[in-house]
Amino acid sequence: MTKPATNSFIRSERAQAMECSSTLVVLQKAENLRRAGHDVIDFGPGEPDFPTPDNIKQAAFRAIEQNFTRYTPAAGTLELKQAIINYFLKETGTRYEPAEVIVSAGGKQSIFNGIITLINPGDEVLIPSPYWVTFPEIVTCAGGKSIIIATEPNSFHLTAEMLEANITPRSKLLILNSPSNPSGRVIAPDEFERIVRVAVEHGLWIISDECYYQFTYAPHKPYSAASLPHELRSRILVSGSFSKTYAMTGWRIGYALAPREWIEEMVKIQSHSTSNPSSIGQKAAVEAASGAQESVAGMLDEYARRRNYLVPALNAIPGIECVEPEGAFYAFPSIKGVLVKSGIKTSSDLSEHLLEKAHVVVTAGSAFGAEGYLRLSYATSLDTLKRGIERITNCLEQLAGQ
Repeated sequence: MTKPATNSFIRSERAQAMECSSTLVVLQKAENLRRAGHDVIDFGPGEPDFPTPDNIKQAAFRAIEQNFTRYTPAAGTLELKQAIINYFLKETGTRYEPAEVIVSAGGKQSIFNGIITLINPGDEVLIPSPYWVTFPEIVTCAGGKSIIIATEPNSFHLTAEMLEANITPRSKLLILNSPSNPSGRVIAPDEFERIVRVAVEHGLWIISDECYYQFTYAPHKPYSAASLPHELRSRILVSGSFSKTYAMTGWRIGYALAPREWIEEMVKIQSHSTSNPSSIGQKAAVEAASGAQESVAGMLDEYARRRNYLVPALNAIPGIECVEPEGAFYAFPSIKGVLVKSGIKTSSDLSEHLLEKAHVVVTAGSAFGAEGYLRLSYATSLDTLKRGIERITNCLEQLAGQ
């Protein structure tokens, strides 16, 4: 007997298990306030506020003029693959082959493809918290189980000992993100190698999300898993993106470097989903990877200036404690003191309160697996940061006086 037709959409079990991106939800709420005529200060986006450098834009214009507007190979053009290979050879001394590179529609797609091609239902994926909101959702989509490693007791620094304590016979993948979104923490190179060695000794595969690779503050220096010895690198997928480094978020060009067999499976998935990334975007990315790099240093200097204002300003607010980010462009302050004194129960409740009362957008730490914290992006002007801090301070003072 056939089931009666219904106009109600019934989600698949896989879709039901996933949550919408918390950062996108916050952005939509902010947009609704703007449409209502409110002046909203937005510390939510993980997006550079700089324009794409002119040399990169000019490369895109040339691509259009030369009618480079057709399909490319699903895994990206050989020209861009070679530019990425040359970039990593210069940065790390490691040479990859074109068959070990895939170009995708943003770094998120590379990570998605990497997880989907590796994880079977029931496989465990080890994810240090706080984590980028998308990591566990992709694991859920693949049918895997996220095992969260709490790093808060060590000031959000993962160690090899923490990893080993969480490995089980079902563990298959470790996801690393350094510099971290949202904490801004950086794993020191020697500890990074220790962590990877433990993972490899237990037969794990590793995804190293390096989209903030160039944005590390002195004394820290950019560090990539691509620089590890071959016996470790042979189990690692390095995921990168042009979005943050070159202010190209809307261009949607990311990439991955991994063992040939892993890349082959990722190409298979990509060929049946998005196929090739934008042809014009790929030409622009060639220029980004191989052209002048002064813009990157300029952005980093400006982020450092903003960080040097924001962290002390946050620490001056009663009930807030913020460690200094070592990379990326996020502050991740503890608001536990505010929660205790105000009677507000969760970081999500406080972010809602700041949005409604102060018209300031921040993201709740619970979205990143760390209750009692907020994420503030300082990828915005110094003047905006100062106005936002003033609003947050006044709002919390009013809250404390209630």
